Formats: sequence, structure tokens, C-alpha cells
Amino acid sequence: MTTTVGQYLSARLGQIGLKHHFAVAGDFNLVLLDELLAEGSTRQVYSCNELNCGYSAEGYGRANGAAAMVVTFSVGALSAINAIGSAYAENVPVIIVSGAPNTNDHGSGHLLHHTLGNTDYGYQAEMMRHITCATEVVLSAANAPHQIDNAIRTALRERKPAYIEIPCNLANAACPAPGPVDSLLSEPAADQASLDAALEETGRFLYARDKVVLLVGSRMRASGILDLLPALADRLGCAVTVMAAAKGFFPEDHPAYRGVYWGEVSTPGAQELVESADGILCLGPVFNDYATVGWRATLNPENTLLADLQGITVNGRVFTGFSIGQYVEALAVRAPRRASSAETPRRSVPAIPPAARGARLSNDEMARQINALIDGNTTLTAETGDSWFNAVRMELPGGARVESEMQWGSIGWSVPAALGGALAAPDRRHILMVGDGSFQLTAQEVAQMVRYELPVIIFLVNNRGYVIEIKIHDGPYNYIKNWDYAGLIAAFNAEDGHGLGLRATTAGELAAAIEQAKANTRGPTLIECDLDRADCTETLVKWGTKVAAANSRAPKVN
Repeated sequence: MTTTVGQYLSARLGQIGLKHHFAVAGDFNLVLLDELLAEGSTRQVYSCNELNCGYSAEGYGRANGAAAMVVTFSVGALSAINAIGSAYAENVPVIIVSGAPNTNDHGSGHLLHHTLGNTDYGYQAEMMRHITCATEVVLSAANAPHQIDNAIRTALRERKPAYIEIPCNLANAACPAPGPVDSLLSEPAADQASLDAALEETGRFLYARDKVVLLVGSRMRASGILDLLPALADRLGCAVTVMAAAKGFFPEDHPAYRGVYWGEVSTPGAQELVESADGILCLGPVFNDYATVGWRATLNPENTLLADLQGITVNGRVFTGFSIGQYVEALAVRAPRRASSAETPRRSVPAIPPAARGARLSNDEMARQINALIDGNTTLTAETGDSWFNAVRMELPGGARVESEMQWGSIGWSVPAALGGALAAPDRRHILMVGDGSFQLTAQEVAQMVRYELPVIIFLVNNRGYVIEIKIHDGPYNYIKNWDYAGLIAAFNAEDGHGLGLRATTAGELAAAIEQAKANTRGPTLIECDLDRADCTETLVKWGTKVAAANSRAPKVN
């Protein structure tokens, strides 16, 4: 049996569980797009530009476990690099497929459009090698199946993006048909001896501790075993905290949950609990400058067990040869049962009192009303900025999820990412919190929400500037041209759309707008929330001051 290179790729994407792929057309990928449509395992979803295409795929991959995108050579793929950097930093397996020049032009001396103006066409793959776990340049149809499979397999195992380059004259070239997909989806077997030794050392670590706390980090999303964490907490009998970027990764209605650990801006009680513990099990953490509040929140290594995606460090020893999922799954069964060390009472985030309906809309009131909208079937996407801090202080029912991008932190990510998440999980309610400055980078993708009738509820904070940057380091570059954000939806709707654009300046107007948004099931609803520029969370101000101090450290003198 034979197929074509493009149809082989299409079949594999469907076999690994994708229902959609994202695309921006360009002359080097047009035949490839035709082949994907002809095979039909995944629906082709169009983006306004390649950056948005990549962010959409990244958001889809978070909800679905993997994603794919198709762009054209150079002018397309290089625009997508920022988004692929995000997928790499955030551990999301996005398969980026780029069309490429005809194989007859390689080494011919021909000068082609969409290139750097020289005859070396290998620069794009070289760039991609730095931000992917596998880079495959297909130069023959016969080798294409092996190369496609290798890229997909590596992306799924390493939870990182992979790159496939397909010349325009090979997309419809004949190649062998795909076989069973088991080898792409199967996880490598654990090194049982190493895993057993790691579990024994973990037991020694736990037996020697009186006060144990579980700290869940953002890399646990890539583990695929978030649903096992409550069983592990029950087995250990310990309190559980999450890092800010892992908000929602552990059910907040579980009796062991004790809040968000974020150094000096932790939720009430969480910093004291974690930093006073003599045994901290850190699962998939990322201790960067943002997470540590400018390197101020540090844990005692002697009291810390660090579990990363491919091994653990405990009691001064390193164990590898197994995944964090295999480790947690085994630990939830084999860990020594302990008397509960979760007796530290849970301290709730202070409730925000409702504002009068006619009161000027405030950040607190906006956050209160958004929190009331969240149920156990909600995904909240929080953009870089004060949306992080508003999300962290919300109390989530079991099943609710939060998605943020705290490692890469590229403003504008959230709008396309929310679109991708809504396509991947259409049965969930999708809420997006985004600031006006971030929105201006990727606003066009709301038009695609209109096109695909995605009922994302967008809370756009209009405070006329990059407030997070103002709090870190102020200057005239932090103030932006105001837009009629609510008015954009009419333009995006054109003659056939069903989006809603609403504006809220008071608490009552926001409540009324939310009711309209809940009733609008055929497109997005953008609610422009008019806030004073100085009105933000206290934690943003405190955090911004500390991060600014870290950024302004004087150079070391040798």
C-alpha cells in the first residue's frame, strides 16, 4: 500500500489523537495543505498569522496533549519561532510543519523568494534545532515516513515541539502507508532497578521527616498524571501547595490543599507552611526569577526532594531512567503511609465584598465576578500581567483549570491560546483574562473565534498601558494608544458573525454583560472592563518591586 508524504503526515496526526491542525497558507505549503485536506483525519483551522498559529497550537496542545501547525518557508516559520519557543519552554509537544523550496533548487545556485537572498536554504532548520527536540528535513519521499515518525515520537516522549520540513514537490509524492501507531504513543519502559532505588531513597527521606509538604510545579502538566496527585497526597497524608504557574493542577476542594506557594506573594499561610517544612516533595517545579520573586524564595536543598520530568534528586543522590509519571504512579502505591501531616489549618483568601451595582468598576469587583462564573468545567486562561495575580487569588471548584505562560511570558499569547484550548475542549467553558497592551499584539485571532463560533468569554482589562511593566520599571514606553476594544467585534463579525462586544464601567454593567455572555453560544463575547490605571492587585505591586530589584543588580566586579 502507498500514500503520499502529506497524507502520511495527516494520518499520523489523527492517529496520535489530534482532531485539528492549524495553518497559514503560503506558496511553499499549498500542495501540502491540499494533501492534509484530502486525507481528512484532522480539520484544518486557519490563523491570521504564523505567530498566532503557533500560540493557538500551543493552547490546543495544553488541552489535548499534542498539537500541529503548518506554515510556509522562512517568512512563515520564522514568524512562528516565538510561539515555538513558548511551546519548548512550557513543555508542550507542538509539531511544526513547514513547506520548503523544491528539492531541485537545493544546490542549484537558484535564488528564491521568501529566503535571505542567498542560496543556502538550511538556515531555517538550523534555527529550529535550538527550540525543538527533533528537526527533520525531508529530502526524499522514501525516507519521509521514518522522519515524520521520529519527529512525532520524540515530541510526545520529551513533551517538546518538533520540526518537520517538507519541500513543495514532495508533499504529494508517493511513499509507504502508515502502520500501527503504538510505537509513537508508547512510553519507554522504566529502568526498574533505578526506579526501585529511587523509591527506597524516597522512603528514607520521608521517614526522617516530621512535617512533609507536597509542592506541585508547572511541569506536571507534561506528566500526564495530574489525576494521580490526590491519591499521592492521601497516601502521604501531607499538605499540598501549588506553584503559581501550576494553579489548578491540584483540586482545591481536596482536604489537603493549602494554597499557592509564591514566596512573599503566596496565598495566606502557604509560604510559612512550605518554608517551615522539613520535607518538601517538589514535583515538576520551575524555580525561575518570576517564581522565586526575584530569587528571594529559596528552599533548603537538604529538605527538598526534586522530581523533574526524567528523574529525581533526593538526599544528595540523582536517579534517572524513568519518567516523573512512572515515579509518581509507583510512589502513590509504595510510599510509606504516614499519619496526616496536613493538620495545619487551611487559610482562605479573604473574600471580596460585592460592590454596589452603580459603583465604579474596580479590579477587585471584576475578579470577584469572574470567580463566581467559574465552575468545575471551566478553563481560565490568564495572560501575563495582573491577570496572573487575579487568577492566583481565585478559589477554584474541583475540575476547574488555569492556563498561564509564566516561563516564556510573551504578552499576547493568551488570545490565540484560548482559541486553541476552546477547539481542543469544546465541552468546557473557556474564560480569558487579558490586558489591553497584550491584546493589541494578537487581537486578530478573535476574528477566528467568530469564524469558528467559539463561545470564549474575554475579559479585557482596559487600563491604558502595560501595568505589569509600569510596576517593574516605569517609562513612557509603557503607555499605549487606546482602542475601542468592544467596537472591534462588529468589525470582526462583518456580515455573518455572532460575536458580542460589550463595555463595563460599573459593577452592575459587568454583571449584566456576563449574563449576555453566558447566553451567547455562537461566538466570543468580549467584555471591555474599564479600570483605573492605578487599580491592580497589591501582590503585583509587591512582586514587581522585588523583580525590578533583581533586574537592577549591579554587575559583579572581578
